[in-house]
Amino acid sequence: MSAQEERSALISRPSLYAHALRLHRAEPDGHLPRRGYPLPEQPERTGALDQAESLVAVRDALVPLLTAPDTERAAAEVHLRLHELSVWDRHIRNAMATVPLVDETAARALGRRLTREGTSTAAVNAGLALLARVGEPEDVPYLRVLGLLRGFTRAVVAVLTALDRPAAALVWLTDRAEGRELRRLVEALAAGDDRAARTRLAEIPLDARATPPGTARRIAEAVGLADLLREEPAGSRVVAQAGRLLSRMTSQRDYLAEILNYGQAVAAYDALIPLAAQLPPTLDHYATLLSLALDLHSGPSALLDWRPGQREMLLEALESLLGTPSWAAVPDREPTDPLARRRAHWIRRTARQPFRRPASSAGLRITVTVRDPADAETVETRILIDGRPLVPEAFGRGPGNCPEYLLDSGRLRATAEPRQVQLAEAYCTEGCCGALYVTICREGGEVVWRDWRCPSPPKAPQPPLRLSEYRFDAAAYDAEVARAEQDTSWSWPARCTARRIAAGLRERPDLLARWDAQQGWIGTDFTDPDTTVVSFTFWPGLAAGRKRKDGPWLQFLWSLPDDGTPPEERATAALRRLATADPKTYAEVRGGSREYAEQLGFPWPQAR
Repeated sequence: MSAQEERSALISRPSLYAHALRLHRAEPDGHLPRRGYPLPEQPERTGALDQAESLVAVRDALVPLLTAPDTERAAAEVHLRLHELSVWDRHIRNAMATVPLVDETAARALGRRLTREGTSTAAVNAGLALLARVGEPEDVPYLRVLGLLRGFTRAVVAVLTALDRPAAALVWLTDRAEGRELRRLVEALAAGDDRAARTRLAEIPLDARATPPGTARRIAEAVGLADLLREEPAGSRVVAQAGRLLSRMTSQRDYLAEILNYGQAVAAYDALIPLAAQLPPTLDHYATLLSLALDLHSGPSALLDWRPGQREMLLEALESLLGTPSWAAVPDREPTDPLARRRAHWIRRTARQPFRRPASSAGLRITVTVRDPADAETVETRILIDGRPLVPEAFGRGPGNCPEYLLDSGRLRATAEPRQVQLAEAYCTEGCCGALYVTICREGGEVVWRDWRCPSPPKAPQPPLRLSEYRFDAAAYDAEVARAEQDTSWSWPARCTARRIAAGLRERPDLLARWDAQQGWIGTDFTDPDTTVVSFTFWPGLAAGRKRKDGPWLQFLWSLPDDGTPPEERATAALRRLATADPKTYAEVRGGSREYAEQLGFPWPQAR
């Protein structure tokens, strides 16, 4: 095929935009496809060049076309050159994101022609990358249609985020939203039916399992949550859903605190909290408002762009509301449902925490925060320096480490010998997306935090973190660490029992070692927080110093359900049993291998 014939073949097919528009118009009742419409057959590409080679090749090929006066001919040339290069679409977008735009008007015109008339994914991606830099509101309707095509959602959302966040959120939700109620909301928004959208919003289940933090943010953006709350009347069901959406965005059970990515967060908080008095005083509503207060007090929400005193006024309003007799009586009831009971107990322990005012916001403050049990009871040690939460500001890929790791171990204590301490780990794991480390050292009358280490994850767009050195008055630092270590007000009975058992084993490691057992994780059961769990690994020969690293081993779990006995008594009894009876006789095998279990004479657990 000649170059002219190849050019004609490339540009004679219907555009991808026209393809998406035709498919959508054929849908009954304006139905929106989940995961997008399939693309028509595309020219074969090998992606033979690596990323660095692709960036250079794409720039060399396309930069001369960005100022061409005849955009029709320039677009045809883009099709042909990208086909000849045979590079991946993501490399095309990366290359076009940094090319110089000498004439933005010409670049915009070319970007529009490529997105509206492009027949290959390579050409359309080049157009999207241009509009990501110079697009205008008139491009939004075309981009929304392109976002219906499989494989274009991420690129289209990136462009729309700069132009029209509600449209970007709607495209994202169209592609990913699951559940009948959420799909109905998406279709009401796409149809421009505000009344139906308000009704559908109130119907969506917004529990932790159904609505990840990222989805909550996209819903809030798509419905224009802050503006919706200002409309008269907002209605208690909408107010309740708004609180749940903001609460979901503050969750740390994700890679980022989505509340910091929500551009209307301050406006939404400012509109919501004065309306909270409309809500009936129920356990769920109390838990939602308390969760918001905790985050405003010491979580990522404290980092939003607040006006002076604005955040404090919102906290005062929540304190005043939750302190009224009807709201204060909510956690005093004893529900029969296990989760509701845990939530009531959590509220009793936590109700005052976000409203305690430190003598000064300067220096170091440490607080242990437990999230609503409906959100899998995340427990984190929050560190505030000069009133600002350190981990979400400096790291942001996971919560602060648990108090057992940072406080019970004494890791935050300062000595003359420098100590490197991990303050937080990425939600996925350190090996995937990193962790935040600091070196703590006492120098005369000061405690110094320095030599920060926060390796960037693979392919991270941001350079390694650069943090300042922090110096604290040593006496004030020691007092704050000691206060945090001694504060058990956040903990519940099963967790208190676990901490006491762990402390006993730190003092007497021989209690396990004598049974050829090596201590593992000690805490509460992930699915039943009212059960204390002691884990250990059985290594034959450990007590005699003859442990074989390549030999058979088994992991055991010993579960101790809460029976109402005070934690100190339960821990004492557990330590006494460890001292007198081999724990392998009453714990359950949970790890290792069936082969190792057979070799060591233990039954392998049945599949659950």
